[in-house]
Amino acid sequence: MAERKKVLLRIDPAVYEAIAKWAADDLRSVNAQLEYALRLALRGAGRDLRRTERETAGSDGGTERDNADEPDKSPD
Repeated sequence: MAERKKVLLRIDPAVYEAIAKWAADDLRSVNAQLEYALRLALRGAGRDLRRTERETAGSDGGTERDNADEPDKSPD
């Protein structure tokens, strides 16, 4: 598995508390919730990660997607 990138994030305390509550509601860590929210924003902006995920697929045919990410719920 590829090493995950580490980033330092400075965030307003009120935003952090809102993310923490959302994470608790979804039974995720704050870190996983931030990644989930970023993935939603990327998808909404048309910056789909599917190609990157296919390129990093493991030998079992799966991908290295974070378990926190939910299945694609495209409105097709």
